[in-house]
Amino acid sequence: MHTFSTLPVELVYRIMDHQNDRTLFCSMQNICRRLNQILSTYQRYQTLTTLHLSGNSIGAEGAQHIANALGTNTTLTTLNLRSNEIGAEGAQHIANALQTKTTLTTLDLSENSIGAEGAQHIANALRTNTTLTTLDLSGNSIGAEGAQHIANALGTNTTLTTLDLSGNSIGAEGAQHIANALGTNTTLTTLDLSWNEIGAKGAKHIADALRTNTTLTTLHLSGNPIGAEGAQHIANALGTNTTLTTLSLWHNQIGAEGAQHIANALGTNTTLTTLNLRSNEIGAEGAQHIADALRTNATLTTLDLSSNEIGDEGAQHIAAVLRTNTTLTTLDLSGNEIGDEGAQHIAAVLRTNTTLTTLDLSGNRIGAEGAQHIADALRTNTTLTTLGLRWNEIGDEGAQHIADALRMNTTLTTLSLWHNQIGAEGAQHIANALRTNATLTTLDLDENGIGAEGAQHIANALRTNTTLTTLHLRLNQMGDEIAQHIADALGRNIRAKMV
Repeated sequence: MHTFSTLPVELVYRIMDHQNDRTLFCSMQNICRRLNQILSTYQRYQTLTTLHLSGNSIGAEGAQHIANALGTNTTLTTLNLRSNEIGAEGAQHIANALQTKTTLTTLDLSENSIGAEGAQHIANALRTNTTLTTLDLSGNSIGAEGAQHIANALGTNTTLTTLDLSGNSIGAEGAQHIANALGTNTTLTTLDLSWNEIGAKGAKHIADALRTNTTLTTLHLSGNPIGAEGAQHIANALGTNTTLTTLSLWHNQIGAEGAQHIANALGTNTTLTTLNLRSNEIGAEGAQHIADALRTNATLTTLDLSSNEIGDEGAQHIAAVLRTNTTLTTLDLSGNEIGDEGAQHIAAVLRTNTTLTTLDLSGNRIGAEGAQHIADALRTNTTLTTLGLRWNEIGDEGAQHIADALRMNTTLTTLSLWHNQIGAEGAQHIANALRTNATLTTLDLDENGIGAEGAQHIANALRTNTTLTTLHLRLNQMGDEIAQHIADALGRNIRAKMV
């Protein structure tokens, strides 16, 4: 009777061929010396660099098995243990491994209920570990105490560059601990403190750190109700900070007043390239402040003003500045109720603007009339490559306007018309355009009620279209038979795929 100690190597290899990565990594190590030797020469194990075990409920015991395996493995660089209920005990096992593990660079322990105690274990490991560069501890309820442990470790750690502490209820006190660490840490470049209830007080702590920190380039503070006061603190810091390039203040209730503070900072700041102000209730007044800043700012390339209730008036302010601004390439105005009038303002500027490449106008109720304005602009615009028009109630008439524009436009590569009630007739218009359009590669027609008839039109177009590579047709009541027609068409169009 054979055992792993006596089986021929080739047969052991064949057994390993039928095991998943988790079994290879966790269950086939340390059984016996010979199996360890065979495993170390097995090609799949030698090249195993990334292991995803999220959502497996492995618990503390499973974490211990993983930690033990890490002790002998020399190839793994990325480990994802997200949502596994490992708790503080499991965190301790992983931390112990980190103190000796020399290859792991990316570790995800998010949503594992490790708490402050678990954070302390990880922090202890960070004091000696010299390889980990990316760490995700989000959603672990570490609180202010846990934040302090991590902050203390950041004072001596010289390799960690990306840290996610979002959703940990660290509050203003925890923010202060992290801010103190930023005063001396010289390696961290990306920090996520979103959804931590830090408030205006916590924002001030972070802002104070930004005045002297010279390495942080990306900062996420979304969902922290910092308000206009917190926005002012951050804005003041932006006046002197020369390294931050990406800032997310999504869902912070900053209002028009807060937008004005941020706008003032944009007037002098020369490093920020990406700004997210989504869901901040800035309104038309706040949009005007931001627009005024864009007249002089020459560095911002990506701006998200979605879900801010700016209306058609706010759209007009933004459109006006796009006539002269020459740096903004990506703009998100979705969910702003700009209507057809706001769409007209944006369309007018698209005729002359030569820098904007990505525009999202989804969820704005622009209707068929607004779609016509955008379509008219697409006939002459030569720079826009990505356009989002989801949830706009454009109907079959609006689809016809867009389709007509696609016959002439030669730059648009991605178009989303998801949930627009275009129906079979609208699908026919789009299909007709696909027969001649030679640039569109991605098209989203999800949830449009195109039915079997509309799907057939699309299928017919795919038989001659040679550029479309990605097509979304979910929830369209097509039926199995027509879905097969689409599949047959995709078979002839060797480049396209349906998702």
